[in-house]
Order: sequence, then C-alpha cells, then structure tokens
Amino acid sequence: MNLSITDSKVNMNNTTAGDSSTSYPSLRGRTCFVTGGGSGIGAAIVASLAAQGARVAFVDVAEAASRALAEGIAQAGHGDVWWRTCDVRDIAALQADIADAQAALGDFSVLVNNVASDDRHTLESVTPAYYDDRIAINERPAFFAIQAVVPGMRRLGAGSIVNLGSTGWQGKGTGYPVYAIAKSSVNGLTRGLARTLGADRIRINTVSPGWVMTERQIKLWLDAEGEKELARNQCLPDKLAPDDIAAMVLFLASDDAKMCTAQEFTVDAGWV
Repeated sequence: MNLSITDSKVNMNNTTAGDSSTSYPSLRGRTCFVTGGGSGIGAAIVASLAAQGARVAFVDVAEAASRALAEGIAQAGHGDVWWRTCDVRDIAALQADIADAQAALGDFSVLVNNVASDDRHTLESVTPAYYDDRIAINERPAFFAIQAVVPGMRRLGAGSIVNLGSTGWQGKGTGYPVYAIAKSSVNGLTRGLARTLGADRIRINTVSPGWVMTERQIKLWLDAEGEKELARNQCLPDKLAPDDIAAMVLFLASDDAKMCTAQEFTVDAGWV
C-alpha cells in the first residue's frame, strides 16, 4: 500500500523538478520534515525544499522510491536528505522517526503533513475496520506529527506547519467518502490550532490541491472522460503538476508568508 498522496517520479534532470522560479533565502539551512515524502506531491515538496538549501527529513512507506529520490537529490547537488520507511498508521513509529530526525538535524522549523491515500471505495463496502484504516492514514498522522514537532518550534521561537488538504470533497467528488471525511477535517485541524500555536509565532495553513497529474493519477484515471472533466471544470487549460503544489508549500514555509496563518490556499486551476 502506498501511503503518499500519489505515485510520481521526480526527474532530477528536469529543470522544473525540485526547483522553484522563486528563491526563498529564509529557507536556506531551515530544518523541514515531510510525511509521505517519497513519491508524488510529497517528493516534489522534498526536492523543492532541498533545492532551496533546506535541511530536509521525510518518511514514506515506499522504500525504493524514497531511496531513489534521496539519491537523485544528492546527485543534483542539493545535499543529503534524512529519510526512513514508516507506516504512519503506527503513531509511535512516526513520532519516534521524527525524534530521530530531530536528533540528527535539530528542531524542525517546518512540518509538511502530506501523507494520504485516496484509494477508491463505495459507501456500501466500508466496514468499521476499513473506516478506521482510512482515518489512520489520512487524518491521525497530521495531528500527531504536529504534537511531535511543536515543542521544538517553540524552542526556536517560530515555525510553519503546512497541512495538505483536498478540493475533492469541496467539489463533491465521488468514490472515496471516508477519504473525503478525513480531508475535510484538515481545515478544522488548521483553524482549530491556529490561535494556540500563534502565541508562539507558529503558523499553520492548509494547501488544497486540485487534480494533480502524478504518474498514479494518469495511470488510473486520466482517460478520455477524465480529459473532458478537466476541460469542463478547470478555469485554466493546463494540467496541474506536483511542482505547482510544492511552489505554494515553499511560500508558506518561508518568511515571506510570516503573517499568513489559519488559511486555506487552493491550487486547483480554478476547479472549485
């Protein structure tokens, strides 16, 4: 089972992969932790942060993809990233990995809660066990990752938390009701913690992607009907790429967004 948002290879030879058209000096040397960072949108976020000179750690269940990503980043001259395989349904393991990464890199200034799985399911097929499993992937890790990094952010005197939401439920998408429930809760998590964390200059925001053209999305769902759906719903004609999401994450992680908190930033080419 892949627990990152989507499957996608990050081609480090592609000048757009891992690079942003904007340079954020405040990210250089900044410590960042990304969940589900081995593939898809998460991999683009990891690569983009590394390209900015940040010190990056990530976890993902996909070992081969994670290793390839880390090697590609190093070969591109963006330094070494700390990574570990982790099933985020195991909260003790997730928090232990965060603690180990923190011991290696220092307190984290940035947390990106990216991990998710949008596997399709029907209302009728969902059992209590399956429901709990979807929540364990798509909802719980964000809360407990925040719990793990906040003490360090308080020691640093500031921080930025970026939670990955979704426009799927906002557009009344079908085929993943429990995923929709979990993702709709992301805004509640963001707004529910903003005032508590804000007292320590810790910012928390949501980035909600539209239909991002990762390898997995293209393989499974971008058929002729999918192309029509894009044309019908997006205001912009271009397809969203993982780097489009990473660009918004970079902004929110940087000091350029120092007065942005408790907000949702939608990157969906105008779908919702």
